[in-house]
Amino acid sequence: MKTFTIAVIAGDGVGTEVIPQAKRILERIAKIHEITFAFQDFDWGAEHFFRWGRMMPAGAIDLLEPCDAILLGAVGHPDIPDHTTLNGLLLPIRRAFDQYANVRPAYLYPGVESPLAKARGGDIDLVVVRENTEGEYAPVGGFMYQHQPEEIAIQTSVFTRRGVERIVRFAFELARKRNKQRRVASITKSNAQGYSMVLWDRTFQQVALQYPDIETESLLVDAAAMNFIRRPQSFDVVVGSNLFADILSDLSAIIVGSMGLAASANLDPLRRFPSMFEPVHGSAPDIAGKGVVNPLATILSAGMMLDHLGMNEAAGAVESAVAAVLADAKVRTPDLGGHNSTEEVANAVLEKLG
Repeated sequence: MKTFTIAVIAGDGVGTEVIPQAKRILERIAKIHEITFAFQDFDWGAEHFFRWGRMMPAGAIDLLEPCDAILLGAVGHPDIPDHTTLNGLLLPIRRAFDQYANVRPAYLYPGVESPLAKARGGDIDLVVVRENTEGEYAPVGGFMYQHQPEEIAIQTSVFTRRGVERIVRFAFELARKRNKQRRVASITKSNAQGYSMVLWDRTFQQVALQYPDIETESLLVDAAAMNFIRRPQSFDVVVGSNLFADILSDLSAIIVGSMGLAASANLDPLRRFPSMFEPVHGSAPDIAGKGVVNPLATILSAGMMLDHLGMNEAAGAVESAVAAVLADAKVRTPDLGGHNSTEEVANAVLEKLG
């Protein structure tokens, strides 16, 4: 029997509510598909910061590295600046394990209402691929005259040919694998950013020549935001920089119904290190502790983890169960217009799994 060691970081806020539900789904999948999950729980996050002054211990990366994958709930607390929580846990893990491909699917499930009046179930089916280790989020910069009237802040974006090429190539390979519209849209801003984005455009064009079977388009980020609303059905795989794809992926989540459905994967496509899977919705302190957070984003993220681990049939079963619950439109959390609890929605998924 195959055993997968999964590092689990529930983290903060609603993360501590959705992770237990995802673990229940994985435990059911394990019984059905005759595998075993060895969960290693790490209580890192805001409470760790309040006690020790850091989001995770000094040897955290060494503890995570032997694991097959990482399942993360959420990071963030109202009493800790966001840049402290982000740079104290999430970003160091992404960089240490070279999880350079952030994959965020956006699918309008039948039974879910989009805020776009004309969109119907199945009309929107896209994936945003985000460069995850450099770009605008590179930790390069600093302060001068900090906290003084003449304070200066310098934040430097870092774009490498290697970094751009490998994420663009990943996007093209994903378009082939999805085998749907076989389209890749590159998101840029080269009219204003005449160095970093010109490098991005040029690299995209050169890689595209190696994929003559894939249709391409290149959009300025403001035009892309407009077209996500105007013609979302025209997008298949969308690839962008760390910042641009981050913003557009939140937009894509909303047009398919809710951040509560937004799953994601932080991948090391070369499989040298563990990849990390997490919902996009964050710690949501406004609803934390109320038992009403939507667990489906985390459950779908666990499904993406199964797929990455080679458990394709199990991954498909998870997604089909989620789709069936949404299509029934009987059990759903408040973000989708329902009145059910987090646990009740997870129970419905378990029932569909059988």
